[in-house]
Amino acid sequence: MFATFRAVRFLVIGPFVLGMLVIVNWMTSPGHWWVQWAALGIGIAWFISLLRVIRALIVLGGLAALIAYLRKRTRDDRLPPGEPLG
Repeated sequence: MFATFRAVRFLVIGPFVLGMLVIVNWMTSPGHWWVQWAALGIGIAWFISLLRVIRALIVLGGLAALIAYLRKRTRDDRLPPGEPLG
């Protein structure tokens, strides 16, 4: 669970860090763009974090659907036969 929170945080912080590195690279050595290698590493980590967050959302959505199904099923079981739902 904490890994998912860290992944969500990195989805925001990663691009910010990369932007700061671009500014540092532009100010220190504008002719040599070394930031591309940092962008590659941060981009791969960002994509993995995105997949982790998507997986957590899918699991959470599945659990919500299961709970909704079970609640509806138990509510339907308690109604007398022939009584309308609602």
